[in-house]
Amino acid sequence: MQKLVIRGKHPIHGTLRVSGSKNTALPLMSAALLADGTSTLLNVPDLRDVNTFAHVLRISGAKVNFDAQQNKMTIDAGDISYPEAPYDLVKKMRASFYMLGALLGRCGKARVSLPGGCAWGPRPVDLHLQGMEALGAEIDLDEGYVVATAKGGRLEGGVFRMEPSSVGATINFLLAAVLARGNSRLENAAREPDVVAFGEVLQKMGAKIDGLGTTTVEIEGVDRLYPVEFSNTPDRIELGTFMIAAAIAGTPGELIHLSNANPSHLGDAFIDAFAQTGTPFYMGPDYVDVITPESIHPVSIETAPYPGFPTDLQAQWTVLLTQSTGTAEIVDTIYSDRFAHIPELNRMGVRASVDGNTVTVEGGQTIKGAEVMSTDLRGSVSLVLAGMVAEGETHVTRIYHLDRGYENLEGKLADAGLPIRREEYDEFAEPELQTA
Repeated sequence: MQKLVIRGKHPIHGTLRVSGSKNTALPLMSAALLADGTSTLLNVPDLRDVNTFAHVLRISGAKVNFDAQQNKMTIDAGDISYPEAPYDLVKKMRASFYMLGALLGRCGKARVSLPGGCAWGPRPVDLHLQGMEALGAEIDLDEGYVVATAKGGRLEGGVFRMEPSSVGATINFLLAAVLARGNSRLENAAREPDVVAFGEVLQKMGAKIDGLGTTTVEIEGVDRLYPVEFSNTPDRIELGTFMIAAAIAGTPGELIHLSNANPSHLGDAFIDAFAQTGTPFYMGPDYVDVITPESIHPVSIETAPYPGFPTDLQAQWTVLLTQSTGTAEIVDTIYSDRFAHIPELNRMGVRASVDGNTVTVEGGQTIKGAEVMSTDLRGSVSLVLAGMVAEGETHVTRIYHLDRGYENLEGKLADAGLPIRREEYDEFAEPELQTA
């Protein structure tokens, strides 16, 4: 396995470039399956999840070519002859479940394994299945697989109200509904920028969708969609992560430039909370400049669907609070148990405690380097942030979680002046005996 080794207390400086969005790229790859021909996707991050999902598409019959150096992907969906997503790939990432809507829309049938992904949740697929049934699909479960069929080979369309709102279920519903025979309506739809960008690409392909970015989305089914070229959006979660890194790990008074960004996608709640920390920052159309502050005010946050504070940034906010001047709380209303990073941060001397879905963090802490273990994607990057401000050396293990969502993170941070390196290690090696 691989780990990151970080020597803390070395201020970062200069520029950090934001990569393309993982959470948008995967739905866009799914959308390409709906068109008979070759679509081109630009600004695709070179991530474990992207490469895994490319293999899922290939299983279905698509020809996928990914130029990681150019961040360019072509998907030829001219022959989708095997409408199945197998367990050995889907278990690695939940977003593979988008194949359900894509294959139902394109082929009128799908056999998709129940998903895997980060080892926390529950994140049931009930909403996805109920949405497909509302559109006219017949759903069966067969030894860990969802088997879905549309009568006559094409969905009828229908009305579905999600409770609660879900990004993934919204995307799956749109994938299936745009090629249905009739009209459809999705109520309490997710409004995240990832969903809006995905819907706009479907519109460019010929889909008839109204209400993107609102809670009610209307879809008029069409007979076919057309391949297009489109550019993926910048990753808003990486942008937020880098803003936090600049606030806590720069030189006070110095500016750090975050490029290739779309700050309008951050959402009002994160922007307001970040401003309340007392960190000066300036947002341009495609960049954010952050000036590292002398001190950070403690700001409590509560996660909520967009435009609320993103659950994908709460672990990083925990580390920011450790560097603040007081005590604050983090409440996660989206997932009640997304706190596996807290015991690892405790190992570094962080004073943070969990009570239900609430974390209380004491500021003004001295963090010590330690060996810590990644357990999920966003938790893993919080350990990297902690290592950046820790005294001594931090070893972040199991970084395959990190590689699912952050493109070349150690390269970007190294270019910004952080001593950080990737190393191989044997997780099951016997520890060396210490002698007097």
